[in-house]
This record gives sequence, C-alpha cells and structure tokens, in this order.
Amino acid sequence: MWCYLGGSISAEPRINDRIRVPEVRLVGPSGEQVGIVPLAKALELAQEYDLDLVEVAATARPPVCKLMDYGKFKYESAMKAREARKNQAHTVIKEMKLRPKIDPHDYDTKKGHVVRFLKQGDKVKITIMFRGREQSRPELGYRLLQRLAEDVQDLGFIESNPKQDGRNMIMVLGPHKKKTEAMAEARQAQEARKAEAKANPGRSQNAADADAVNAEGDVDTDVVSAEADVEAPAEASAEA
Repeated sequence: MWCYLGGSISAEPRINDRIRVPEVRLVGPSGEQVGIVPLAKALELAQEYDLDLVEVAATARPPVCKLMDYGKFKYESAMKAREARKNQAHTVIKEMKLRPKIDPHDYDTKKGHVVRFLKQGDKVKITIMFRGREQSRPELGYRLLQRLAEDVQDLGFIESNPKQDGRNMIMVLGPHKKKTEAMAEARQAQEARKAEAKANPGRSQNAADADAVNAEGDVDTDVVSAEADVEAPAEASAEA
C-alpha cells in the first residue's frame, strides 16, 4: 500500500543544485535568451555572475531557468504583495438599527454614524425594528427610511429600496465614493496632519501621534459606537 509520509509540498521554485534535469533553457540576468545548455554549464555561469540559477518554468521542456539574485527577488516580491494588500479595498456592509419612534437626538447620532460609514466608502444596511402595535404602522418606518436617505443623499444613494422582512423593514444605502478613493483621502489627511505637526514646533509629538491614531481608528470607533447603540436595551426602551 502506498502512503505519503512527507510534509507539505513547497511552492518555492527549485534553485541551483536542487534542479535535477540534464539541460535547461537558460535566460540571462538581463532577460536575454542564452538558449538550451547543459545544467552543469548553467550552474557554472551562475557562479561566474555570482547569481542563482532559478527554475521559472518547471513544466516546459526543457525547463526554463533564469540567472538572478534569488534573495533580492523574494524580498521585492514580498514588498509588492504587501503594498497590494495595503491598497486592497474590501466591500464592507455596516448595519444601523432604528426604531420607528426614535428620539430626535438619537436620530441625529445614528445619522452621524451613517454619514461616517458612507464617507469611508462602506455600504450601510438600515433596519427599522417594529415592536408590538408598531407592526400595524409600516408607513412610519418607510417615512423614516426616506427621511434618512434624503439627509445623506450627498454621500450615498438607495441601493436597495425599503422592504418588509418579518417585523423589520430594511433599506441599503450605497456610497457615491469608492472604497479605494476613501482610503486614499484618509491617508492624505493623515499625512497632512503629520506634516502640520512637524511644521509647528510648538505642538507636542504626542499630540501628532494621537491624531494619527485617531485617523487610523475612525472606522473601528464608529463600528463600536454603532453596535453599542444597536445592542443597548436601555436605548430601545427610551426610543419606544
């Protein structure tokens, strides 16, 4: 019976003496085509150039190998991948829950959260929660959702119209601004604050660092505040 006892298969390309073929199609350090040469000759050229022989196309016949500084290549690849992850934008749907008879102050507070989410390029799911006799008055929730959509129309649009879902009414707002644009603007604002702090010697470094932390933590702060508003039973009773 055959069984596999080895570890995980490495995704790293074979280099130097790990290459086990009689001949390779060699590419020079500047990308020039050297041609098909014996493996021993390719390794000899790698030593002369003080470079590594790296197998870049193992499935080709013969395999394609290139002369390069493999350590430098791995470092540059890791930096590119890190930068790509840094600029990657994920679609996020925030959620905000309201009651049909919400207090004006609470409405302004939650509208402020919606404004922040839209400015950050996130979608917002607005849920109106009906309780008891409120379920017989769905028009109250509809008017509240329409009012909120009008109040933030400069930042977002109605992506999903209000619809009844059991004891709730749901509407989804989409941002006019793309997530990547919002991230770029946030980074620019943070850099501007840092530059202002450096230009103003009378301002402490601690204050500048605090601004940077606040700029990076805007989203998380909003999420916590929004979730606190949603989950606090005291507020629900106050709104009722």
